[in-house]
Amino acid sequence: MRLFQGVADKRRADRVQRELETVEAGLLGHLGFASPIADAPARYLLEAGGKRIRPVLTLVVSELGDGPNDLVRAAAMSVELTHLASLYHDDVMDEATVRRGVPAAHTVWNNQVAILAGDLLFARASSLVSGMGERAILLQAKTFERLCLGQLHETVGPQPGDDPIKHYIQVLADKTGALIATAARMGVMFSNAPKEYEDPVTEYGEMIGVAFQLIDDVIDLSPKAEATGKLAGTDLRAGVATLPMLLLRRRAEQNPEDAALLERLDRGVAETADGANSPDLDAAIAELRAHDVTAETEREARRWAQGAVEALSVLPKSSVRSALARFAESIVDRNG
Repeated sequence: MRLFQGVADKRRADRVQRELETVEAGLLGHLGFASPIADAPARYLLEAGGKRIRPVLTLVVSELGDGPNDLVRAAAMSVELTHLASLYHDDVMDEATVRRGVPAAHTVWNNQVAILAGDLLFARASSLVSGMGERAILLQAKTFERLCLGQLHETVGPQPGDDPIKHYIQVLADKTGALIATAARMGVMFSNAPKEYEDPVTEYGEMIGVAFQLIDDVIDLSPKAEATGKLAGTDLRAGVATLPMLLLRRRAEQNPEDAALLERLDRGVAETADGANSPDLDAAIAELRAHDVTAETEREARRWAQGAVEALSVLPKSSVRSALARFAESIVDRNG
């Protein structure tokens, strides 16, 4: 675990790594079903890999208290199962074709199987949380509500009078920030850490969730398909809102050059949606990648990450607090 540095922290780093391996094995165990028809789709995205950001965060935050125990491990598994479940549903709704470098589940089976696989994972996550007490059950329910609201607001889009950028940031806070915040909060709740740490780490988690998605908007435009597992501009091509495009739309109202680039991008996306070849779209995406709106998106991501670190300032200085600061930095330093 590179989040912990120095010889004195090696024991703690080794412990978190061992615990993460235990959580990983537990996740596989919880995705076994009586029906073999359910096993393959339910395990599909877990076995495809992933960064395990949420369980890592739960384990690291638990070091603010007594460290990992059975409840902390259950919390780490429940948040990852909830996250995995949401991916199945998101990919169906977004008509995504790739997830974690492999074909999306609904393209391997079908929409119905992918949705039901996600439902099974939500059920297993709820079963885990049910044994963790009333506060955990309520937190899980509120988090699930925010995940659904975020997806609904993304699907419907901003309403008349809404600021599209503020609307977009709120969607990110609900769809991604809420669950990462819960992962952090549970690390405090179940490790006997001081209760007054709960709100600061929750704010921290939500802010790094927004930062994570904003950096994803930048990565989406990367030409390094081998790093992302996707074609450059995958979200843009699918008509999914991203901050670079929203910023470009705002600038296009005042700048003819930006308006021209926006028109090329919109035309290319429309042609692609109609099944036609759009030879200019790749070039327009490359121009968007080099445009200041993409640099501004990265700056915005770093502002959110810095805000997350500042939220921890009320915690006493420690190697754990330093590790959480490095965690936030690692979120925005990703390149794929």
